[in-house]
Amino acid sequence: MTALSRSFLCALLALSAPVAWADPPAEATPSSAPASAPGPAPQAAAAGAPAAAPAAAPAAASPPASPSTTEPSLILNSQINSGDTAWMLASMALVLMMTVPGLALFYGGMVRKKNVLATLMQSFAITCLVTLLWYVIGYSLAFTPGTPYVGGLSRLFMNGVIYIKDVAAAAATKDTPAVEAVIGKVSVSHLGVTIPETVYAMFQLTFAIITPALICGAFAERMKFSAMLWFMSIWSIIVYAPIAHWMWEPGGWGATAGVLDFAGGTVVHINSGIAALACALALGKRVGFNKEPMAPHNLVLTVIGASLLWVGWFGFNAGSAVAADGRAGMAMAVTQIATAAAALAWMFMEWTVKGKPSVLGIASGAVAGLVAITPASGFVMPTPAVIIGIAAGVICFLAATSLKKALGYDDSLDAFGVHCIGGIVGALLTGVFASTALDGGQAGSVVTQLKGVLATLVYGFVVSYLILKVIDMTIGLRVTEEEEREGLDVSLHGEHVE
Repeated sequence: MTALSRSFLCALLALSAPVAWADPPAEATPSSAPASAPGPAPQAAAAGAPAAAPAAAPAAASPPASPSTTEPSLILNSQINSGDTAWMLASMALVLMMTVPGLALFYGGMVRKKNVLATLMQSFAITCLVTLLWYVIGYSLAFTPGTPYVGGLSRLFMNGVIYIKDVAAAAATKDTPAVEAVIGKVSVSHLGVTIPETVYAMFQLTFAIITPALICGAFAERMKFSAMLWFMSIWSIIVYAPIAHWMWEPGGWGATAGVLDFAGGTVVHINSGIAALACALALGKRVGFNKEPMAPHNLVLTVIGASLLWVGWFGFNAGSAVAADGRAGMAMAVTQIATAAAALAWMFMEWTVKGKPSVLGIASGAVAGLVAITPASGFVMPTPAVIIGIAAGVICFLAATSLKKALGYDDSLDAFGVHCIGGIVGALLTGVFASTALDGGQAGSVVTQLKGVLATLVYGFVVSYLILKVIDMTIGLRVTEEEEREGLDVSLHGEHVE
């Protein structure tokens, strides 16, 4: 790693000192000011109510404040819904499992043996790196009010994300006056008003982690580790966070325009897939591409990884309901159905075209189905889910085989062919099949969906390519040909698998 790269990482760690974490705001947020406004509070947890009673005593003279629907706010601890919180805690863990170890194993099994550790290292390092970036600035840019294009800085260093249990806890801070306004309260996001903001922020962190990790499939076996760290750091801040804000923050232009993306068809999959294509083009082909055998070294790892992705995806899609309710149940059901349909569609296409169904094919088809149902999972019923799954299996198979061969790019592990193409299929079909019975009356529109798709494709590709070119001109993107032939495990990390 270059001295410049090491300096960057040290600076990031220094910035991550908890300068704001221990200092709650001295006053309640504007949304919690009208505490006298009546309104039904979210159902309190039966077990949590008695413990919260002492903390709630100072506020007993006035009804609890209703959470804001436009910005993060403070509510009483007793207003937190224990069922929703438990489900979202589980969902966060499921989605984190999708990257480590799920995606790491899925990609690790598909590369050659000399690159397996380097591939695992990419997913693991991105998990650590993006976590700190999310804490410092990513969460604030993505999920706080700002402009239609990017959020504000009110949650910089997660300032204002708080939980103060009771008077005793306030006294323990040695700064009682500064926390009097928040005794017995917890901050909540306006996008998840029945769960603590900590839970919502960490749930969304797992999406921010897996999105850049998916890109690694395009440049597998040839990118410098230091260049990868720089690219993922910059990309997470200036590409992922703004696009997440566009589509998921109520004031984002995509959300305002009516673009439907329940769990990340545009934000995660089209976004990562088009960046993957930019990487494949900027780095060029692997040494020996189409001249030397580059078969996967261990498809057992790949199937295990695909299986973990499948299981974790229930947290991804059903968790995006941000509640333990009927919509989460429907999202889980259509996710299972679409995935099975896509896996079989890919398998039968491959069987027809190549004469044999492969293990890699059915696993790739399952992932294509998971990708395509993601934007639609909270908006469609089971029968449309079957159609979306079949379409994804067939179209992604053609993209990963015929399209890649025709255009000649080296997308090592088909990140573009599966995630970008699958995301586009899912996003457009969401506009066709969205049910007003599930989304509260918001009708789907193919034209509106297309606007969201095109905006993500153009912004994601252009900015990603520019970042890559700047890095290439400074520290370089690719390892040397000698290092590539030796394998990245040894040349970059000094390790190897026996």
